[in-house]
Amino acid sequence: MAIVKMKRLRMVGMAGDREELLRKLQHMGCVEVIQPEADQEDPVWSALTRPDTGGLAAAHEEKAQAERALEVLKRYTPAKGGLLDPKPGVPEGDFLSEERAERARQAAKAVNDLDRRLAAIRAEENKLEAQKEVLRPWMDLDLPLETGSTPQVAIQLGTLPANVPMNQAEGEVQAAGGLAQLTEVYTERDFHYCMLVCHASQAEGVLEKLKALGWSRANLRDWTGTAAENLGRLYQETKALREEAASIEEELAGMGELNAPLRQLSDLAGANAQREESRGRLLDTAQTFLLEGWVPAESWPQLEKALAAYPCACEVSDPAPEDYPQVPVKLKNNILTKPLNMVTEMYSLPAYGTLDPNPLMAPFFILFYGIMMADMGYGLLMMLAGAVILKKKKPGGTFGHLCGLLVLCGVTTFIMGALTGGFFGDFLTQVVKLTTGGDFALPALFTPLEDTMMILVGAMCLGFVQIITGMAVSFVSKLKNGQVMDAVFEEVTWWIVFAGLGLMIAGITPIVLALGGVLVVAGPVVQNQGFGKVTGIFGSLYNHVTGYFGDILSYSRLMALMLAGSVIAQVFNTLGAIPGNIVIFLIISFAGNTLNFALNLLGCYVHDLRLQCLEYFGKFYQDGGRPFRPLDLNTKYYDVVK
Repeated sequence: MAIVKMKRLRMVGMAGDREELLRKLQHMGCVEVIQPEADQEDPVWSALTRPDTGGLAAAHEEKAQAERALEVLKRYTPAKGGLLDPKPGVPEGDFLSEERAERARQAAKAVNDLDRRLAAIRAEENKLEAQKEVLRPWMDLDLPLETGSTPQVAIQLGTLPANVPMNQAEGEVQAAGGLAQLTEVYTERDFHYCMLVCHASQAEGVLEKLKALGWSRANLRDWTGTAAENLGRLYQETKALREEAASIEEELAGMGELNAPLRQLSDLAGANAQREESRGRLLDTAQTFLLEGWVPAESWPQLEKALAAYPCACEVSDPAPEDYPQVPVKLKNNILTKPLNMVTEMYSLPAYGTLDPNPLMAPFFILFYGIMMADMGYGLLMMLAGAVILKKKKPGGTFGHLCGLLVLCGVTTFIMGALTGGFFGDFLTQVVKLTTGGDFALPALFTPLEDTMMILVGAMCLGFVQIITGMAVSFVSKLKNGQVMDAVFEEVTWWIVFAGLGLMIAGITPIVLALGGVLVVAGPVVQNQGFGKVTGIFGSLYNHVTGYFGDILSYSRLMALMLAGSVIAQVFNTLGAIPGNIVIFLIISFAGNTLNFALNLLGCYVHDLRLQCLEYFGKFYQDGGRPFRPLDLNTKYYDVVK
């Protein structure tokens, strides 16, 4: 239950062993490869070169192709699997098999080629549909579309706005020239589609009249044959394309067995990309390479033994305090505190060389959540949901931490619900009343509605305990760092003040409080100089008094959320009981409690998180650590069995 100690690793190996060594490090998963701090003014450093990074782009491209193929198959033949199915395992040898990978690459290419052909077919269909729309108004015209004007006769196809009456247009044409005829071919909402035939000598005058009415010439000169003939050909082409698309979709629907190899290929490409990224951080000479990184101290003996088989030189050293900001952080916790990694990582990891907050936070976080939720029914649901997911799906990472935290908080929620007599609010009371007419209530040590003040005082007392704990942790840390005066005037002084207040309220003695007041004044006087002594006294009083009062008062949210959750559940149960029908009651109670449960799951987490991150962490926590990210076989779809 601490921050794992790290060692800085420097290794010089033979260039011929580089790929094999990187694969060995990835297999072991205990080294984070970092960029060496090179001095470019030193001719030795400036002579070093970077490895070629073309493999990284190739790995990313391969992963993208595999993911694209998986997306295609998802549309036609989704991979089978239940919601709670765990990630399947694959032996490392099979996972890294180049033969299996090559078959998967061919499968990805086949799927993506079919998908590209489908996209081309759909684009061609859209083009044909657009052509059909152009030709459809002219399908009744029994005239080849390539027919053009002659020296004696002008022939032109075009459109007029639909709001222009055809008899008016025909009259204008006749008035412009007696050797002209305007024929309507088709009419729709917006246009009249017409054919104009006139003597060449009258064409200019007729067209001027038509243009005044909104005449627009149709561009059909690239077509040959009649519109009906062309439409028939387009329909046949569309039919053929649709048949080809249906055949491709049927073929894709039968490729469900490719989901597994494509997922393995995606994971393998991701692992290759991680290795190539680490490879890009190395420095090379003609015969050797330099690798720098971080390795957990507990993993070094095993790593040293593995590297002994290679002709390489290794050096490990403990980081100096000035290097702590660059040292990655890895937390080591037990089954009870590990789920709190989710909270710590969401806020910020602790700085290297400081304290792991999880063991100090876990009892308070889990207890406070149970106090705010405080219902046996909700607690049972939380425990069952978390336990089932952990058992069935075996999740890792943040989701695994969430499920573990759900179980732990479910336990305290159930216990607090037993103490307050809550089971989905007063669900059992209403059920007994509706079914038998009798009175029933679960035994309770205290209830949110009747003992509100006691719960409020208890919540603030718990908050005071947590704040004192944070101060104690800070006190010990300052003593270890040699900050004795800071520890005395920041923590001891206010402990004396708190003790003095308690003794004075109890009517025992005000002397302890007076001593605390003297220390409050003495602190700024001793630690500051000049006028800062005076301002320091007032600043210390204001900041500490308002700060501690505000922090303790903030814990009243424990009572507020307990009361709100209990009241909302009882309100829905009461509403459901009004009709006097057990079925209606169950429906309304189920809906209301589901909503209340969902809101409280999130609300209690957010408020609990605030109490830890603001009121508690502010007393001792030093954040700013960056996570330890070793070169490993990190996968999305499969667990690699090493």
